[in-house]
Amino acid sequence: MPLYRSIITLVVAALLLSGCSFVDRWVYRPDINQGNYVTQEQVDQLKVGQTKEQIVYIMGSPMLTSVFGDDVWYYVFRELPQHGYVSQKTYTITFDKKGIVIDIKASSDTSKTLEQMDEQEGSE
Repeated sequence: MPLYRSIITLVVAALLLSGCSFVDRWVYRPDINQGNYVTQEQVDQLKVGQTKEQIVYIMGSPMLTSVFGDDVWYYVFRELPQHGYVSQKTYTITFDKKGIVIDIKASSDTSKTLEQMDEQEGSE
């Protein structure tokens, strides 16, 4: 009987020491979306030669603009699903001095944990 009690005590102690990590998937967490929500249909409408007004009509206001002028706009969308990895998409639109699009770039950081994204930002 003492062996049975010590096994039960050991199991209970292990569960208490592990915290609630084994029920983490059962706990509700809302999706966290930040930035400009950009659909593929919006991206498909972007073309070199469009004006700033056309870009605002298609994409909305940019999240960021270049600190050296209003010639580069950034549309950033960062998503953290309930129990998944952080993903971030960035669209960079560059204009000439007349306000006409001369370059469109898309970058995507997907399937990274918060720690991995912090490490990447620290190394840049």
